[in-house]
Amino acid sequence: MTTTIALVTGANKGLGRETVRRLASKGWQVYLGARDTARGEAAVAELVADGFDVRFVALDVTSDDSVAAAAGTVKAAAGRLDVLINNAGIGGPRTAPADTRPDDLREVFETNVFGPIRVTNAFLPLLRLSGHPRIVMVSSGVGSIAVITDPKWQGLLPPALGYPTTKAALNMLTTMYASGLPDIRVNAVDPGYTATDLNGNSGFQTVAEGTDAVVAMASIEQDGPTGGFFDRTGTAPW
Repeated sequence: MTTTIALVTGANKGLGRETVRRLASKGWQVYLGARDTARGEAAVAELVADGFDVRFVALDVTSDDSVAAAAGTVKAAAGRLDVLINNAGIGGPRTAPADTRPDDLREVFETNVFGPIRVTNAFLPLLRLSGHPRIVMVSSGVGSIAVITDPKWQGLLPPALGYPTTKAALNMLTTMYASGLPDIRVNAVDPGYTATDLNGNSGFQTVAEGTDAVVAMASIEQDGPTGGFFDRTGTAPW
């Protein structure tokens, strides 16, 4: 049986690292992408020590050169890519909308929106060499207009322009990629409120629970869904 080859961006800790571990536990060969080489290699060393086939690849989603080099590394070593998981993301500023300027949002858009576009574009040639290519966009429930406008959440989520807006954009990117790439299964996932550094570990879910939807969409069959938004319980509202 041919080994499934996967790449996870932003994977030296949190949801990304747990995604790598869970996919590798299925017998997959997984590339752990991280912009911090020392932290990435340390994470890989721990996973390899546990018996997993995990390999480090330096990957800064905000850099054309870094992403191109990462694609070259995977191509030379594996020859193709079956699963791309665009997980890398940052929180962005929490300033009030009235106090937010365009320059305040450039970094979060560069990472959370342009990053997935940059990585997807660079790895498409390798995905097209797979017999069953899949892309998973790690989004968020705060990028769902239906969730944000639900009265039960009023007052619980302070308004901010950065992170929610980038995740809403990522949801639309998922829809457009799914439409434009009919030969690839492309889906977005909402991990749920998970304890990670992104929220000061205040989330009530474990990283294992937070990766349920990611792993599920990474593991879909060839007739599986595409162009959807899912959480660990099923379909999530846009």
